[in-house]
Amino acid sequence: MKNKTIYTLLFIICVIGFWVFENFYTPDTYSKPEIGEVPTPLNIDFLPSSTAGDVITHQHYTLSYSEPHEQAEWVAYQLRRTHLTYDDRRRPYFIEDPKVRTKSADWRNYKGSGYDRGHLCPAGDRRFSEQAYNETFYTSNISPQDREFNAGVWNRLEQQVRSWCKKYGDLTVITGGVLENGLKEIGEEDVDVPNAFYKIVFRQEGKSIKALCFLIPNNESPAALKSFLVSIDALEKTTSIDFFENQSDSWQEKVEARVNASGWKF
Repeated sequence: MKNKTIYTLLFIICVIGFWVFENFYTPDTYSKPEIGEVPTPLNIDFLPSSTAGDVITHQHYTLSYSEPHEQAEWVAYQLRRTHLTYDDRRRPYFIEDPKVRTKSADWRNYKGSGYDRGHLCPAGDRRFSEQAYNETFYTSNISPQDREFNAGVWNRLEQQVRSWCKKYGDLTVITGGVLENGLKEIGEEDVDVPNAFYKIVFRQEGKSIKALCFLIPNNESPAALKSFLVSIDALEKTTSIDFFENQSDSWQEKVEARVNASGWKF
């Protein structure tokens, strides 16, 4: 009888321990920047406005975290030719972003949801260092994406951006899901599922800017990437984000008012 009681207690302790591990333990597998590793800075003159008021700067990308939606409203980063390596990196755990004051959503919210943990700043754009790669696995950098969308049209766009970087040189990318009221939610923390995702890609040529803006529904599509082009003005109305708030009105009118795909090879 005594042994039976001990075994019962041990079983209960194991069950409780497993539950705590599953729900609260986050392995800290992230590297520290290598000695002499140079961050990838962004020109603050080209950062969007933050409707959430929580702008986080990591070594190799910057984001604005929206607590009500439990994800970033935008992630901005620079992509350089030197970043485009094929270095083999060990995929780390997704962990909460230590810089988000309100805690970024736990990755377990995505379990059983049917949605991918879709990267906003792609891990494939950050293979040039262990730190850069690992940073993309903060849960502040992921959003619920339809699996076929993530592996399909969204992946095609990410590959196209890399191709442009090889061809034209340094690019700046601003990307995120369209966050609004009434979205479907997943997990215990009610992570919102965007109905669409956007990506702005631009480069400087002397004093001029060449920019493209994509808005793609969160489902797979075989359509050509060009068919998803919209003006930045149109995206601003959809998201309530001022993507180039630090630029003059005349500059914004010139760059944001229309779709201009000249100078970009698809």
